Amino acid sequence: MSLIDNLRAEARLAPESGIVAVANYGRGREGLIPLWAGEGDLPTPGFIADAANRALQGGETFYTWQRGIPDLRQALARYHTRHFGRQFPSEEFIVTGGGMQAIQLALQAVAGKGDEVLYLGPAWPNFPGAAGVAGAEPIAVPLDRSDNGWTCDIEKLEAAVTPRTTAIFVNSPSNPTGWTADTVTLQAILDLARRKNLWIVADEIYALFHYGGQRAASFMDIMDDEDRILFVNTFSKNWAMTGWRIGWLRIHPSLQQVFENLVQYSTSGVAQFMQRGAIAALDEGDAFLASQIERAGKARDLVCDILGKTGRAQFSVPQGAFYLFFSIDGITDSRQAAFDIVDGANIGLAPGTAFGPDGAGFFRLCFHRNLEQVEEAATRLARWIERRS
Repeated sequence: MSLIDNLRAEARLAPESGIVAVANYGRGREGLIPLWAGEGDLPTPGFIADAANRALQGGETFYTWQRGIPDLRQALARYHTRHFGRQFPSEEFIVTGGGMQAIQLALQAVAGKGDEVLYLGPAWPNFPGAAGVAGAEPIAVPLDRSDNGWTCDIEKLEAAVTPRTTAIFVNSPSNPTGWTADTVTLQAILDLARRKNLWIVADEIYALFHYGGQRAASFMDIMDDEDRILFVNTFSKNWAMTGWRIGWLRIHPSLQQVFENLVQYSTSGVAQFMQRGAIAALDEGDAFLASQIERAGKARDLVCDILGKTGRAQFSVPQGAFYLFFSIDGITDSRQAAFDIVDGANIGLAPGTAFGPDGAGFFRLCFHRNLEQVEEAATRLARWIERRS
């Protein structure tokens, strides 16, 4: 028996990222336009980096509050009040080592060995992967796709609930599809969770990247204080901070000590100087964020126009987030095709296979970049598609 055979099955069987596999294949190629990762092309703005640098130079390098420094938790409360239209106490927020740790802590709290967690597919692969590592069984419930876009069938979701189900993971606006739940759909999911005594893990990371003129609908608009909802979020997307690895949970105040303990026994908190940068993002970053949303909307329209003109790319215009999830006529193996597109078009896409079986015939393109790059990448891809006809 080898060393690897002696590891826990949950660790041994954790899936390799299909996105990283393509990125590793294409990384470093001259002139390649990388649209495989879920991030923009801009570095972190100076007003955020400067705040962190000042704190670093000022000696804020010691052990800190496990749940996050009070100043940051108060800034999170202010941010939510501005964007969600009501008062939020700072006791509802826990600072985490990125959105990924927020998801891991949420799963540690509500699911474990023998449990099932439902999620809507196609889906960002890190959630089902993290659920599996935690010992729970992730169960995909496919979104329905039509000419009018992606929709969630509540009856199908309810039919997937079993006595072992403990939680539903809801990502809206969605990575990768751009599906965005309206208030009616969110209310139906919440009603189901109430009837079945289930937790909801709400990933509303892209709530402000919404192209309907205002933020996306949120469970925060309809929930009661005692509803079983854990909100996971990150600084990565809104403020160009993907490499910082800092995020947050919004929870009921009665759960503060539990989640502080979970932080203690994992990372023991986020570096205090990084938290100072996060405060600057929240308090000073609305204008930067608004400019990024505007640019992403223009990029979305540009890439949809160019690929739509090929007549062979099939997609629904995304309502939110900053991805185009599309198929190409005649291609069923998107994983191999993603490698071929690196070679033949010098652009990097994420294969739909990375987002579960429901994404097998699709590709994900991140259009959160400057318009010249997006136009060039879409044009290269259109030419590649036309050469296959």
